[in-house]
Amino acid sequence: MKAYELREAFGIDHLAITGQVTPSPGRGQALVKLRSVSLNYRDLLVVKGLYNPHIHLPFTPFSDGAGDVVAIGEGVSRVKVGDRVAGIFMQDWLGGKLTEAKQKSALGGGMQGMLAEYVALSEDGLVHIPEHLSYEEAATLPCAAVTAWHAVIEAGLRPGDRVLLLGTGGVSLFSLQFARITGAEVIITSGSDEKLEKAAHLGAAHGINYRTLPEWDRRVRELTGGAGVDLVVEVGGAGTLPQSIRAVRTGGRISLIGVLTGAEGEINPRPIVMKNVRLQGILVGSREMFESMNKAIILHRLQPVVDRVFSFGEVRDALRYMESGSHFGKICVSLS
Repeated sequence: MKAYELREAFGIDHLAITGQVTPSPGRGQALVKLRSVSLNYRDLLVVKGLYNPHIHLPFTPFSDGAGDVVAIGEGVSRVKVGDRVAGIFMQDWLGGKLTEAKQKSALGGGMQGMLAEYVALSEDGLVHIPEHLSYEEAATLPCAAVTAWHAVIEAGLRPGDRVLLLGTGGVSLFSLQFARITGAEVIITSGSDEKLEKAAHLGAAHGINYRTLPEWDRRVRELTGGAGVDLVVEVGGAGTLPQSIRAVRTGGRISLIGVLTGAEGEINPRPIVMKNVRLQGILVGSREMFESMNKAIILHRLQPVVDRVFSFGEVRDALRYMESGSHFGKICVSLS
């Protein structure tokens, strides 16, 4: 089979297609023929050696993929040949609280990833994908969608609440869709008026261009009558967190997810204390969350926002496209 590997060094230019032996499913495993994978910002960091420079090479990156079960090992009962499935992000986080051991089972980071024609995964690490979704749409679910579900729904967003979303990447747009089905009011930021217009068509009530309004937290407070939002889905990191703290209401919550603006910076804890803000780190989610989310996706016939689909031979181009920040929603690679 064909697979991508970082063999001797990190970097987009060092990611190359190699020939590998097609795995055979062992006891409790299923062999999945992947039809599509999707890109996350984490994947870009992994490939560039910025996520974990100590990953042992050769290494196959990417965490998210969807396809068909083509063979099963002894004792498998959760899936059967012909099932359309996706792998869960952390293969050992089935439910309950996250532990260090579960965290180490993340595909494309702690474990070899999904950028291959076939993968053999534990049956426990697979979920059935909604029938109305294409393979590309389903491939966007394991990381970005589950992260958004954890950050918005598991955080307890309620009808009438106000939520602030930063940017128009995968997590933010899934958060917009989930917030809308709860009856919440969405404020979203972007550096592009065109992207803000697209977000409005998805149901965002207000858009703020952070390039023309760099002090966007003040605009958020204006839009909320001075109170601030109930929830911020914070994907920026150190560069945006101080403004998110100013934008959230007293007693509100910040779901902290990403490091798009960097991982280092000075954060004054005093406003967090004085405003009684709940700051929660969100690291994707469990299989239990994934399956609950799928029920909502099926019920509301939600369609993931896919910006562009690249061919298997264009993975380097797909990574550079993500690096450019031009995308609106998710970037996928087709293996069909």
